[in-house]
Amino acid sequence: VQLVESGGGLVQPGGSLRLSCAGSGFTFSSVSMRWFRQAPGKEREFVAAITSTGGDTHYADSVQGRFTISRDNAKSTVFLQMNSLKPEDTAMFYCYVPLGAGYWGQGTQVTVSS
Repeated sequence: VQLVESGGGLVQPGGSLRLSCAGSGFTFSSVSMRWFRQAPGKEREFVAAITSTGGDTHYADSVQGRFTISRDNAKSTVFLQMNSLKPEDTAMFYCYVPLGAGYWGQGTQVTVSS
């Protein structure tokens, strides 16, 4: 199992970023996917989840209405569209697949700063 995130970077407050996570080594279309984040000095926290078909999504209260999780099963990729970014969104973002003990990607850094 391999998860590779991309799309992070430096953005000004109020800006947008789109993260991608490409999965391989498993049947991507059969599993739910999740995004987590970890800010410096803080614990990793849940951000968003999506079911295997993409028919249902769930968000942390802190990102509800600003972030959108989606997936393209044909490309084995899950996305996180992040709008209206705030400095407190600064973190390393990770995708996660709940297979067995669970697998994490290497993370992609998002920095929101003027």
